Amino acid sequence: MARAPMLTGSRRLLARVRDVMAVGAADEAPQERLDRIVSIIATDMVAEVCSLYILRAGEILELFAATGLKPSAVHNTRLRIGEGLIGTIAAGARALALPEAQSHPSFAYRPETGEEIFNSLMGVPILRGGRVLGVVAVQNRTRRNYTDEEVETLETVAMVLAELIAGGQLVSRDEMQAVDGITLQPITVEGVRLNGGLAIGEAVLHNPRVAITTLVAENPETEHGRLEKAVADLHGAIDEMLEQSDVADGEHREILMAYRMFAEDAGWLARISEAIDTGLTAEAAVEKVDSDTRARFRNLRDPYLRERLHDFEDLANRLLQHLTGTTQVGPTEDLPDDMILVARNMGPAQLLDYDRERLRGLVLEEGSATTHVAIVARALDIPVVGRATGVLDAVVAGDQVIIDGDSAEVHIRPSEDIHHAYVETLADRTQQMEVYAALRDVPAETRDGMAVSLNINAGLFADLQSLIDTGADGIGLYRTEIPFMESTQFPDVDRQAALYERIFEFSDGKPVVFRTLDIGGDKNLPYWSGAAEENPAMGWRAIRVSLDQPVLIRHQFRALIRAAAGRDLTIMFPMIAEVTEFDAAKALLERELERAAQRSRPLPATLRVGTMLEVPALAFQLPALLKKVDFISVGSNDLFQFLFASDRGSPRLADRYDPLSPGGLAFLRHLVEQCNSANVPLSLCGEIAGRPLDAMALIGIGVRSLSMMPSAIGPIKTMIRSLHLESLERYLVSLQDLSDHSIRQRLRDFALDHGVII
Repeated sequence: MARAPMLTGSRRLLARVRDVMAVGAADEAPQERLDRIVSIIATDMVAEVCSLYILRAGEILELFAATGLKPSAVHNTRLRIGEGLIGTIAAGARALALPEAQSHPSFAYRPETGEEIFNSLMGVPILRGGRVLGVVAVQNRTRRNYTDEEVETLETVAMVLAELIAGGQLVSRDEMQAVDGITLQPITVEGVRLNGGLAIGEAVLHNPRVAITTLVAENPETEHGRLEKAVADLHGAIDEMLEQSDVADGEHREILMAYRMFAEDAGWLARISEAIDTGLTAEAAVEKVDSDTRARFRNLRDPYLRERLHDFEDLANRLLQHLTGTTQVGPTEDLPDDMILVARNMGPAQLLDYDRERLRGLVLEEGSATTHVAIVARALDIPVVGRATGVLDAVVAGDQVIIDGDSAEVHIRPSEDIHHAYVETLADRTQQMEVYAALRDVPAETRDGMAVSLNINAGLFADLQSLIDTGADGIGLYRTEIPFMESTQFPDVDRQAALYERIFEFSDGKPVVFRTLDIGGDKNLPYWSGAAEENPAMGWRAIRVSLDQPVLIRHQFRALIRAAAGRDLTIMFPMIAEVTEFDAAKALLERELERAAQRSRPLPATLRVGTMLEVPALAFQLPALLKKVDFISVGSNDLFQFLFASDRGSPRLADRYDPLSPGGLAFLRHLVEQCNSANVPLSLCGEIAGRPLDAMALIGIGVRSLSMMPSAIGPIKTMIRSLHLESLERYLVSLQDLSDHSIRQRLRDFALDHGVII
């Protein structure tokens, strides 16, 4: 494939800047070099002005060097982030090219600079590691339409300037560090729970960045060749990872397959190639694109897209390793036996580089539940705390660290009392886990003989190992949208069918409830653009998307029917608000069954079709609905946020309403009674199903099937086997007319008095 023409102007300017940078520190002061560089940039780009601002403590941009402005303005002109055009460039970490700068709404006139006579402006952020270090800009008196090539040239020069600024001779490194610095006192950092559990160990800092020593290329064609070879080596290394025994049998495979697709992203590789054309070495081009990608992704509101940044950062670092011949992946020597990994963020393959026998927990300064690394960490069953702001400034390698994943707290250098308390707690948990493991093949049955079906929620093939480990009765909720979210393009029918067939095979006859696509809301696909909505949880999502875009659900039905092929198939529709929606979805399913029959394809041995009950309006149509469905599954997470008009993502409302309120339990009891009368099975999936006290209440009002996170199976089964159901049922009847905010404490007292283990 023919390459774009070489940007000879960019390469010429880079060479001149490189010559200035090569001057020894003893021969020329950093400020003098900076003054020469802005003069060179202005001359080469035919601009009357070149100015360079550096970010100082307190989020202030200080004019450090300029040509064409009043000399007295240097070191005296300061702008806040977001103030003026320079502050706007820094705030957005994006370039601006304006033929009429003074007409821009962000223009701010600073008389001490003398810039009022200049009309056009082009400025770019100076980025290093995705962080803004400053801004470099050129200006012209006349109206000038700056070209994309000129913007690219200035961005490339800015990368070289970033190395000079980061050297610490213009602004001290201490000033560029976080304000709080590092404290050697005990400290607790709060974050967000990504996976529960408890771990104690020594801090290991994940810092795999490869140092780049040569920025400017002598021969771009040579650099393109080096890049192509490194990309081929990278793909080969990922393929080898997929062949490892603990991945080939299914564990983590879906994650790593998606990771492999990111490594083939044509847009990402094209941007690196274009950066080489500007005159950078292959290593510097990878670093530039990585830094630009970080800045761009962090300005997006979509959390899923921001989290995909972690995968590109991981890939960029691995590509740099292949380019430089270095190996800076997770260490295999000198690791503590009990390791707590601390990182800003990381990709899934990077986590798997570490010795899993020693890895006890993970702390991320960023991250969310949809981060690939968090999903893999849950499969490894290690506690994870994300969004632990400032943790990298607070922790030192070798520090003792305690991760309390349940409360999302990270204790760094804990006091002796705290350490002792957690050691005892961890010993108790270890003993309790042994008890749970011993219950794997024991039925979940109350003391007075009532059996309860316990199932797991799953969304990845890696989750299915929990069917064996926990002894669960089946999969009560398989979230089919997760593989869609982990892919870079819409999975076709063949790919979906292959995945569903593997699920059938692994479940080995245990029932699996496939929920059709629940996309939209907070679950966006990277290749699916939906309009922003004020209330996305109640917007265009789930069955509403499927009915408006029927090709999505028809292809999914087609894949499920093909995968079932003589097996029992159970399908569930999400977010049904009225019976007509259920009818419409089932009609599409019947069309696909007819299509399969006409093509003489094997059909499912049996077919069960049900709905989730998440929208309260559906509860008032139960008489009509129960004549049509084979089962109902209560989606408690959405149901209660709709029932109480309470956004479950709002910290202010997180604990305001309680499902264990008389009203909440009365609503659920009504559903149970209606389903029992119609002889339609009812189950419940959601967070409350996996909490022993809440599950006790659900069983007490008649729920006999629960679906939960795999780690909750042991505690819930323990609770059930210690419960005498008849006495609980009588007690709950006595509470149903109360006007309390919650009966949680009353139920806790009941459990204590009756020996129920919660």
